[in-house]
Amino acid sequence: MKTIGLIGGMSWESTLSYYKGINEGVKTSLGGLHSAKVALYSVDFAEIEKLQHQGEWDKTAEILSAAARSVEAGGADFFLICTNTMHKVAEAVEKSVAIPLVHIADATGELLVKDGIKRVGLLGTRFTMEQAFYKNRLSDKFGIDVVIPDETEQEVVHQVIYTELCLGQINNASRNQYLKIISSLHNQGAEAVILGCTEIALLVQQTHTTIPLYDTTEMHTQKAVKLAIVE
Repeated sequence: MKTIGLIGGMSWESTLSYYKGINEGVKTSLGGLHSAKVALYSVDFAEIEKLQHQGEWDKTAEILSAAARSVEAGGADFFLICTNTMHKVAEAVEKSVAIPLVHIADATGELLVKDGIKRVGLLGTRFTMEQAFYKNRLSDKFGIDVVIPDETEQEVVHQVIYTELCLGQINNASRNQYLKIISSLHNQGAEAVILGCTEIALLVQQTHTTIPLYDTTEMHTQKAVKLAIVE
């Protein structure tokens, strides 16, 4: 079994989901007492969040590149950045090491194509929804049309992530706001909606709506498990 490198802590709330999902996937696949081989480097999210909102992306890349070198030194055969937003600097981080990065948008795009989804809604931080790094990868590499919320809705989604979900706070009122935004994306022709922030699945699950949801955390961990157990 290969060793999975994880760069986590962004936030640690969702990194828990990564660790649990990967180990459950290995146990399901191999049975018995099997668990995943993991090299985890968890950053201080307060430092990252401050740099994000200051637009200091080069500095965030330096932090994650150092983390990537650490998991490589720890024996990782490949690595994951356990957050959607920080894939903005994925190229720079991947170049800092010799081991490959499993890109979260690729794990998402591959399943969307498999399921025949052509037009999809995207929820995430404002950075992920507004900027091109995630949307363009889905459209250019997989031919998927991406729909995002309007500016007011984006602000709601963004604030709930940073002021509630990253702090482990789950509020029904926020869930209802998210469900309204999901319905709005569906009304704009989205066949499904990507939960494009690794914390969103803590708030909204498929049981809350009939509109198909694609949880990036789950898709990312499933791909990691498949890569790890392939001989």
